[in-house]
Amino acid sequence: MQKLIKIQFGVLLLGTLFAWANFVWELVSWLQKKDCPTGCSVGLVNPFLTPCFYGACFFLITFILSCMILKESTLPSGRQEK
Repeated sequence: MQKLIKIQFGVLLLGTLFAWANFVWELVSWLQKKDCPTGCSVGLVNPFLTPCFYGACFFLITFILSCMILKESTLPSGRQEK
């Protein structure tokens, strides 16, 4: 189970980095008044209203939950966190 949790952590880390990199790229394009090269939005749409932003937020939430699960799974048996 520990191995599976670590794999989940790695996949979510990479997904989170990829999603936020796409969002930042989209934000920079929007601030420079250029079309988005990632295809998340057509035209000059506010990047905070696009699927890229919402996807990046959900990836971040699931990554944080994965961090919490990984932390709990590495605690020695019978030991409670205070």
